[in-house]
Amino acid sequence: MEILSEGIEWGTIFYSLAAFTVLMLIIGKFALKPLMGIMEKRQNQVNDDLDNAEKSRVEAEKYLEQQREELKAARVQAQETLEQASKMSEQQSRQVLEQAKQEAERIKEAAVQDIEREKEQALESVRNQVASLSVAIATKVIEKELDEKEQEKLIDSYLKEVEAK
Repeated sequence: MEILSEGIEWGTIFYSLAAFTVLMLIIGKFALKPLMGIMEKRQNQVNDDLDNAEKSRVEAEKYLEQQREELKAARVQAQETLEQASKMSEQQSRQVLEQAKQEAERIKEAAVQDIEREKEQALESVRNQVASLSVAIATKVIEKELDEKEQEKLIDSYLKEVEAK
């Protein structure tokens, strides 16, 4: 090859440039393209992972908010349940107290009826005893003065008076 100006071999430069270009094409086709594909896949995967992470974060925030709402609703429901239980307890207490009052009134009325019945029996017993004593006394007094028929009439009239009282 010929040396052109000042010691530069242009033929070697062209061969070197051609070899470099061929080498770059071969590297580009067989190494750079697959490497770029791998890098692109890796970038897509990283982007997908970031998107998925963002979606997961948003979903987690939604879930957290939902859980807070459910907890709030559960607290409200628990408070309502406690209030209902308190009202039911008060109502049952009133019912038990009312039943106890009614039972006490019934027992009182039964006792008053028993007392009245005993009183009537005692009065009847006293009337019978008074009648018997009156008859006995009257008989002794009248025996001397009345005959048997008159005594029976007198006894009957006393018994009628006692029964009327």
